Amino acid sequence: MSDLFGAPTPLVGAPMAGGATTPALVRAVTAAGGFGFLAAGYRTAEAVAADLADLAATGTPCGVNLFVPGPPEIDEPTFRRYAREIAAEGEPYGLDLTAAAPVHDDDHWADKIDLLVRHPVPVVSFTFGLPDPAAVTALRRAGTRVLVTVTSVDEARAALDLGADGLVAQGTEAGGHSGTHTPRRPAPPRSTRPLVRDVVAATGLPVVATGGVAGPDDVRDLLAVGATAVAVGTLLLRTDESGASRTHRDALADPARTGTVLTRAFTGRPARGLRNTFIDRHEPSAPLGYPELHHLTRGMRAAAAAAGHPDRLHLWAGTGYRNATTGPATTVIARLTTPL
Repeated sequence: MSDLFGAPTPLVGAPMAGGATTPALVRAVTAAGGFGFLAAGYRTAEAVAADLADLAATGTPCGVNLFVPGPPEIDEPTFRRYAREIAAEGEPYGLDLTAAAPVHDDDHWADKIDLLVRHPVPVVSFTFGLPDPAAVTALRRAGTRVLVTVTSVDEARAALDLGADGLVAQGTEAGGHSGTHTPRRPAPPRSTRPLVRDVVAATGLPVVATGGVAGPDDVRDLLAVGATAVAVGTLLLRTDESGASRTHRDALADPARTGTVLTRAFTGRPARGLRNTFIDRHEPSAPLGYPELHHLTRGMRAAAAAAGHPDRLHLWAGTGYRNATTGPATTVIARLTTPL
């Protein structure tokens, strides 16, 4: 852990895109002896630069996570069909989803790579696929170590061949988007523990385990099968420093929310969250199509969060969500590292 992140304890604050991960949360994870990541997904390079400056002002090191852009996966007729299907979900907020145009973007990829080359951080991780070799070379020349999120041994071997310095092994229990490199042909679901064991054996690279962490026993078990560090995300969502909406926080503690499911209904890419009525209504017919569906539903989800309507909101959460508690994030990290 010290070699890869320069942190004294093997806990990593997972990068949670969409506002949940804040500079304050990164600082809290670091203060507790862990290592925090900023989530650069859905953000401009300027916004990421502002967060980096915020952390630099307090001498807080951090990593940055980027989404790897992919090719379009949805045609316009399919997009239009789904927009018509979910149109009623936007009406309470004055939104005409049928008028939305399909938007395929690269999430400011080049600008963010350029920023991180000019202002290096210790570690950059990539999700949704392999970054291009030129980006890896540029970051490593700047002194940055490169991690790739993988969901299978085959993806891990491809990242090894690319020259990654380490891997983030994401089990099926993880909350939020699956990091699968091939959403149309995902590998069979793998629990985090056997995935970590097999990825370590296949590559010999340092591995950060993520998915299904509900308490210190899970951390200890994942380290025992070869993980260098363990990432926690869901357990931090209700903490004082989290940027998660009140609607999301309350849903995590709602006893009526009895489980999580994988869904592509909100963004067109598989992601794990609390089951709600939007998923029940639309998952059976939801197409793949990221980021087009993400942009289609984004305004609706923001309005639902503001209005306190959890059944039209992507309530991303891993299987350990019942153990997410309120209070300082430092307390969560300390509790997870107590027996180590």
